Amino acid sequence: MRALVVIDYTVDFVTGKLPCGEPAIRIEDRIAALTEAFAEAGDEVVMAVDLHEEGDPYHPESRLFPPHNIRGTAGRELYGKLNDVYRRLQDRIYWMDKTRYSAFCGTDLELRLRARGIEEVHLVGVCTDICVLHTAVDAYNKGFKIAVHEDAVASFNPAGHEWALGHFRNTLGAALLRNGEPV
Repeated sequence: MRALVVIDYTVDFVTGKLPCGEPAIRIEDRIAALTEAFAEAGDEVVMAVDLHEEGDPYHPESRLFPPHNIRGTAGRELYGKLNDVYRRLQDRIYWMDKTRYSAFCGTDLELRLRARGIEEVHLVGVCTDICVLHTAVDAYNKGFKIAVHEDAVASFNPAGHEWALGHFRNTLGAALLRNGEPV
């Protein structure tokens, strides 16, 4: 059994307050297509979406990044075509708020995946070298097989993006996929 975890593909991370910009815009069609394909196939699909509270001085990211993905703002909405797919298939997609880089930290993600017999986690979204990376490391440490769709991840840091792709493969043993095929 497999699951797709879509990480932080929101307005703020694509074109908003902390944007990856063009690299994230280029993966829009692929993320939407993968989400639709996994949901329609009956695979588990999780929207792992960054959540911050306005003016929270205790969150560690408050010192590192400008305010982003604030509860109730348009910046926290899923970006573009992914938002359309989610609205159409939301009865087949689990929305999960997360407050740390890893989708496993402080959430019920591991329990949810284990309860459904999930052994393989497919990762897409942003940022390759931050939230996707930390989620992949936790998935590895929890014993899940990992697949990263390299045509559906992006970062605002090109060097970090390339480093993370190598780390997924060479350190975490993840499969890197492009158009669903091994790279």
